[in-house]
Amino acid sequence: MEMQQTETPRAVIVISSHVARGSVGNRAAVFALETLGFPVWAVPTVILPWHPGHGRATRIVPDAEQFASLLGDLERAPWLGEVAAVLSGYLGDARQAAAVASLVGAVKTKNPKALYVCDPVMGDLGGLYVPQAIAEAMRDTLLPIADIATPNRYELAWMSGVQLDDIKSVVGAALVAGPSTMLVTSAPAMMAGGTGNLLLTASDALLSEHRIIERPPNGLGDLTAAVFLARLLDGQPSGKALQSTTASVFEILARTAKRGADELTLETDAQSLSHPMAMVHLRHLTHPGKDRRA
Repeated sequence: MEMQQTETPRAVIVISSHVARGSVGNRAAVFALETLGFPVWAVPTVILPWHPGHGRATRIVPDAEQFASLLGDLERAPWLGEVAAVLSGYLGDARQAAAVASLVGAVKTKNPKALYVCDPVMGDLGGLYVPQAIAEAMRDTLLPIADIATPNRYELAWMSGVQLDDIKSVVGAALVAGPSTMLVTSAPAMMAGGTGNLLLTASDALLSEHRIIERPPNGLGDLTAAVFLARLLDGQPSGKALQSTTASVFEILARTAKRGADELTLETDAQSLSHPMAMVHLRHLTHPGKDRRA
């Protein structure tokens, strides 16, 4: 029997890795979204005792058929109308991509305004840290159906096949690589000693910058994707959402680094998610798409 939908959908389905200790993958995204007032349906793609960067450890990946069956159950759930967005991150098996895509389709059939955010977690400066088949599944199956993608600069470079050494090349690659809204983390900054988040939409190219903090803990990309989605679901314009997301993530990073912690201290700095005090600079860049349409 179908449940009556009486309120505006606010739930988010988050599909990513789960660690027992730490603040990466689902641990970061779920905490951020729930802290900001969004119910979460959390689906683990892999279970780990801690982030692999801390050392080799047991890795439990759900059987691909069972994973697809579980997501199929969610597709048929009587509460599917509660869902306002789907956020996918790290995958444990390339075959998981098809199940995620099917669930996204079901959510959008039930709620055509629902957003799908694809965080193609696959690599960083050192190259791919997932098997190439998983990276290809994200690029070929999930990115084409996403409303928003949130790659870091190195993931965008791998997906586009172009070396991205400056902000102009990042803008160009983001324009053609995926959906019309691309949030690229670890983007080159225009300020000395800085890094930035680049947001490219159909009409704007915006860069939000902050100073680089050396040896940052993992989970910043997961946190950025979740907070940016929460800002959009709360109705913030894209520029304000970018700036406030960058401020929150940078503030948590800076406070974590000051404590010398090896994981993001989200539980201690939860206030930074909703009321960041950090100042970050927002630049309006030239949008190359506008030049071509002129």
